[in-house]
Amino acid sequence: MTSPAPPDPSGPDDASVHDAVVLAGGGARRLGGADKPAVRVGGRPLLDRVLAACAGAATTVVVADPRPTARPVRWAREEPPGGGPLAALDAGLRHITAERVVVLSADLPFLAAPTVRRLLAALEATGADGALLTDGDGRDQPLVAAYRTPALRRGLAALTAEHTALTGLPLRRLTAGLDLTRVPDPVASFDCDTWDDIATARSRIREHGHVLDEWISAVKDELGIDLDVDTKVLLDLARDAAHGVARPAAPLTTFLVGYAAARAEGGPEAVADASRKAAALARRWAEESAAAKTDAAPDATPDTRPDAG
Repeated sequence: MTSPAPPDPSGPDDASVHDAVVLAGGGARRLGGADKPAVRVGGRPLLDRVLAACAGAATTVVVADPRPTARPVRWAREEPPGGGPLAALDAGLRHITAERVVVLSADLPFLAAPTVRRLLAALEATGADGALLTDGDGRDQPLVAAYRTPALRRGLAALTAEHTALTGLPLRRLTAGLDLTRVPDPVASFDCDTWDDIATARSRIREHGHVLDEWISAVKDELGIDLDVDTKVLLDLARDAAHGVARPAAPLTTFLVGYAAARAEGGPEAVADASRKAAALARRWAEESAAAKTDAAPDATPDTRPDAG
């Protein structure tokens, strides 16, 4: 159980101010030594999916050998490499300054930004040292958590003094000494340790209720777009263009809306404004077409003379 405590007076009051440390340098023995952070789920590397979830961090440190990523990060490495999660966490913390830190593993296919915000809110509301997710069986997931940075540093310093080095020590040696609050979430806490886990994740994101959001997120990452837009507005526009003009008008119209918003150097508001204008035009086009069919006599023959009318 977590006993409420006053917030850390040394840190800022705004719980949104935080850094992130992503541990991505494990050996992935249960994946046959595969490069797990690079394994793709929904067309995106697992590491990029996690980086998207913690994009609100002021600084994101990835503890691993450098590699291309969809978002800019700082790189760190424990010494020696492969020294385990405590050594990796210590290496990552050396590069951050915020009083709150989100600590994540790099194999969380369903983690999203709202969950990160929930963890930070729980940390602030309880005054605990940390707020972590629990899985469907109620087990703690300390690598899907938000912590108070000073509490982690104190714990790591004590363990270093006791054992000389952090290499090889299990993470529970640190978390056992912390006051933790727990946030149940069997989906966001799902991690990919085996190829069966990878197959499960790949199957789930293609389910009807998830596939569109997953696809949009993948496209934005692939194109380097960091823009949240009202998907329903764009879908309604595509429907109006397809029904009121012609089916090929749907993708072409949405492309032109995006191009117009980009030229205006706008964000979601520019997309919404362009979408409204194009949707209104599509409706006028449809109304005019319907009126033309109604007004024309069944046996009317158009006058094609140059001066007709």
